[in-house]
Amino acid sequence: MTNLFRKPQSASLAFMVAGAVWFVVGAVYGMFSAIHLVAPEFLPHVAPLVFGRERPVHVNTMLYGFVGTMLTGIGLHYVPALLKTRLWSEPLGWVTFLFWNLTVLSGPLGFAFGFTQGREYNEYVWLADVSLVVAVLCMIVNVTLTIMHRREPQLYVSIWYFVATFLWTACNYPLGNVMWHPATGAMPGLIDSIFLWFWGHNLPGLLITPLATGAAYYVIPRVAKTPLNSHTLSLLGFWLLIALYSHIGGHHVLQSPIPSWLKTISVVDSISMVLPVSIVVINLWLTARFVGGRVWSDPSARLVMAGVVWYIVTCIQGPLQSLPFLQRVTHFNNWTVGHAHIAMLGFGGYIALGAMWHTLPLVSGRPVYSQRLINLQFGLITFGLTGFFIVLTMAGLVQGTAWYNGETVVRVLPQLIPFMAMRAALGVFILSASIVGLFNVYMTLRGAKEPEALRRLEEAT
Repeated sequence: MTNLFRKPQSASLAFMVAGAVWFVVGAVYGMFSAIHLVAPEFLPHVAPLVFGRERPVHVNTMLYGFVGTMLTGIGLHYVPALLKTRLWSEPLGWVTFLFWNLTVLSGPLGFAFGFTQGREYNEYVWLADVSLVVAVLCMIVNVTLTIMHRREPQLYVSIWYFVATFLWTACNYPLGNVMWHPATGAMPGLIDSIFLWFWGHNLPGLLITPLATGAAYYVIPRVAKTPLNSHTLSLLGFWLLIALYSHIGGHHVLQSPIPSWLKTISVVDSISMVLPVSIVVINLWLTARFVGGRVWSDPSARLVMAGVVWYIVTCIQGPLQSLPFLQRVTHFNNWTVGHAHIAMLGFGGYIALGAMWHTLPLVSGRPVYSQRLINLQFGLITFGLTGFFIVLTMAGLVQGTAWYNGETVVRVLPQLIPFMAMRAALGVFILSASIVGLFNVYMTLRGAKEPEALRRLEEAT
C-alpha cells in the first residue's frame, strides 16, 4: 500500500478514476432532479431526495467532482511530463486527492440531509471549505516544487494555466465563500450577493476554464503531432483571462441595487471575454489546420475539439445575456440553466473526458479498452446536451417573454411541462454516457499492460 502512494502518476490516475465515478453520481442526482421537475410528488417522503436538496448535490458533484477532479488528474500527468521530471511528491498528491474528494463527498452526505450554507455554487459547509482550501494549498506546494526541480527550461502554456488555477482558487474561494464567518458563510444583506457571485462566476471562469484550456493545449498538439501555433498568443489569452474574468460575476445581479459602477464593469468585462476565448479557439484551430482529419478521427481529440466548439457557443451566448436589456427576458429562467449546462458539461466536461481518454493509457500503461465505447459516450452526450440546450433555451424564452409581458408565474408553469418532460428524457442519455465511460475506465484498468505503453509511461516520468 505504501508503494502505491509513491508510485509515479498514481495520484493522477486516482483523480481521473474518481472523476469518472463522480460523473455517474452527479448524473444520477441530475436525473432525480429532472424527474422532480415533471413529477414533484415522486418519492415525496424521502427527505434526502427532495428537489431542494438533490439539485445542489447534482451541481456541485458535477462541477467539483466530475469536471474539476478529472481535469486535476490530467494536469498531474502533463505538468511533470512537460517538465521532463516527476511530480515532486506523489504522497502529497494523494493528500490533495483525499482532501479534495472529502469536500466533494460532503455534498451527497451533507446537502441531502440539510447541512448546507444555502448559497448557490457556495453550498459547502465550513469544514468542507477548509478541506478544499487545504487540498488547493497542497497542490500549490507540490506543483511549485515540481517546477523548481524541472529539467525542461521552458514553461509550456498548459503549466501556466494549471498552476494559476490553484493560485487563483486559493485567493478567490475563501472570499466568495466568506470563510471568516464559519457559522453562515455569508455576509449580511445585499452585499452578500456580490461576494456570492464573485466565486459563483469565478468557479467556472478561474477554476474550470483554465484547467480545461490547459488540457486542450496539451492534447491537441500531441494528437496533431505538430507544435502549438503560437506560444505568445497562448500567453496573451492567459493574461486576458485573469485581467477580465474576475470582475464579471456582478452581471448575475444586474437587477438588484448593487453599485452602478460594478454593474458597468461586469457588463463591459463580460463582453470583452470574447477576446481571450477567441485567442484560445483560433490558436487551437490553427494548430490543427492542416491535420484536421487526424484530430477529428481520434476519439479523445474529437471530444476535446467538440468542447472547444461548445466554448465558442458558450462565450457568444454568455456576453450577450449579460446585456441588461436582454436579461429582462433571459434571466431567472431556464435560458440560464441551458447556458450553464453547455458551459460546464459542454466545454469543461467534453475536454475533461477527451483529455482523460488521451491521458489514461499514458498513466496506466494500458491501452483503452474500447475506442467504440468512447465514440458511444461522445454520441450519447452530444445528443443529450444538444437537446438540453435547445429545450431549456425554448423553455426560458417562454418564461421570459411571458413575464416581460406581465403574465404571472403560476399561469406559465403548465406551459413548461412538455419542456421538462423532454429534459428528463434527454437526461437518460447523459446518465448512460457516464455509465459507459466508467465501465470503459474500469475495463481499461483491468487489462494487461502494453509494453509500448509502459515505455511511453517511463519516458513521461
